[in-house]
Amino acid sequence: MIKTYDPRGLIRESYNIDGIHIGECRSIFLDWALFDDHEVSQRVRIQLLLDHYGALHPDHPMTEVLKGALEEPDQPKGRRGGRKARVA
Repeated sequence: MIKTYDPRGLIRESYNIDGIHIGECRSIFLDWALFDDHEVSQRVRIQLLLDHYGALHPDHPMTEVLKGALEEPDQPKGRRGGRKARVA
């Protein structure tokens, strides 16, 4: 089943590379995210991959990347400046 969500095996292989770094994992993840098209949402697929691989490799950099991909982005703090700030 997990092969369905990682058909090219990119995530699986990242866990098999000795000494892989976080930057390399990010690059692999981006390739996976951009080029794999599924009917299941990306968030669900990421969680399934994390559940499958992350439990076995909690300290692996790819686990960190997958966890980061599930985090909600910070809300913008509001824009300062611009026309509104210049025109009183």
